[in-house]
Amino acid sequence: MNRALRCLRNVSFRQLQVFESVARLGNFTTASRELYITQPTVSMQMKKLEESLNTRLFEQVGRRIHLTFEGRAFLKTCHEIFACVTEFDEQVMNRIESVGGALTFAGVTTTEYFVPVLLGVFKKLYPEVNFSLSILERENLFRRLQDNLDDLYLIDQVPTTIEVESIPFIKNPLVIVASSDHPLAQRKSIPMEELEKETFLLREPTSGTRIALKRFLESQDITLNVSMELSSNEALKQAVANNMGLSVLSKYCVVRECERGELVELNVKGFPLMERWYLVYPKGRHMPPAASAFLRFLLEEGVDVIEKILRV
Repeated sequence: MNRALRCLRNVSFRQLQVFESVARLGNFTTASRELYITQPTVSMQMKKLEESLNTRLFEQVGRRIHLTFEGRAFLKTCHEIFACVTEFDEQVMNRIESVGGALTFAGVTTTEYFVPVLLGVFKKLYPEVNFSLSILERENLFRRLQDNLDDLYLIDQVPTTIEVESIPFIKNPLVIVASSDHPLAQRKSIPMEELEKETFLLREPTSGTRIALKRFLESQDITLNVSMELSSNEALKQAVANNMGLSVLSKYCVVRECERGELVELNVKGFPLMERWYLVYPKGRHMPPAASAFLRFLLEEGVDVIEKILRV
């Protein structure tokens, strides 16, 4: 780290603002009034700034504060920094104001529990963007992807028969759930083998959740007793809550029901299965400004927005 970076690493932007005000007004008290802070706070901030820079910035002659040679040089640096920040802010505002138009987005059924939250946050940043959202079973989503109907897709299994660009997004924990009064609800560290005698209600074989579960079961040489297959997460949750059996679902699907005590996440060895969602779009597809902005938003802020759902 060079000397300039060592000096500046403890300098805050607020200190630069206070310094500029004192330098321009020539008085700590007047600067404090302009900045709506106390005069001792101004003095303390300037003392810390001088310590960080290891140099004197001011000298007092009579009642007026004057800049030293180093202070005048640093004031010039402050003006350059402020100008850069202003230019950056204008660039951001121009980008936000220029992004508009249509955005078509499709996700598999398990994403319906958080995609609307993402769209809501994004809409506040880019109010001129209009959304078209499709929540589909995996096979239907793949058909839309094959036909290049949407700008962006959120899926749990990347297709191997379609040329796509895929970006790993957020983890998708798969959990085993039971009704709150199930005999296993309060058990700790349940062996997976013990669940072979239980009744399971699962998604259809082509769903991403079922594919991930099948891969895990084969690796453990375990066979489950599947008595019912449903293509609806909501129907599965209702069936489990009514003691019709156990199920394996994304944790995002059941977080509310577990909070309300309607369902219980079982403590099973090897679970949760940590799968992942992927952001996907057709290879070679031109992405319009709205889609580019949404993809950038998802990669920069999407994970934090989604994970708050599990922390509620």
